[in-house]
Amino acid sequence: MSSPRETFLRLVNGVCGGPYEDLSDLYAEETHVTHPFHPLDPPPLLSRSELHEHFTAPPPVARTLHRKPVDVTVHETADPEVIVAEFAYQGRVDETGEAFRVPCVFVMRIRDGLIIESRDYIDHISSARAWGQLDSLLTALRPSAGSTTTEGAAQP
Repeated sequence: MSSPRETFLRLVNGVCGGPYEDLSDLYAEETHVTHPFHPLDPPPLLSRSELHEHFTAPPPVARTLHRKPVDVTVHETADPEVIVAEFAYQGRVDETGEAFRVPCVFVMRIRDGLIIESRDYIDHISSARAWGQLDSLLTALRPSAGSTTTEGAAQP
């Protein structure tokens, strides 16, 4: 059985180098994975099968990213199942030669070597830029024609 630190390291190294079809095996059958800072607020991933689809879906833009996790610091907590991992995905886009760095913090609960909960705080702007999707992200964030806005209103 893997420790929480070992499971996390298998995950981030697998995200960088694959095999992607095996990444969902690091998660419990029922899990709860969220991306709280994602600007489009996607729903949580709640099962191993949803995570399998997430990891094996083709990228929306034909780009090849060569990346690796760097500056990895894993903080253990008073709860032996919970870790906080600080790191960045760093790499280069094959098609453009552009270098990128995507800072991340994951707060994970890992039981018996399987991820049962993860809050993945990722710099989604840097990620969208690396994938060549910054324009489509900005378009998705713009209000559609005819929608009402509350510009200037205080937000809770």
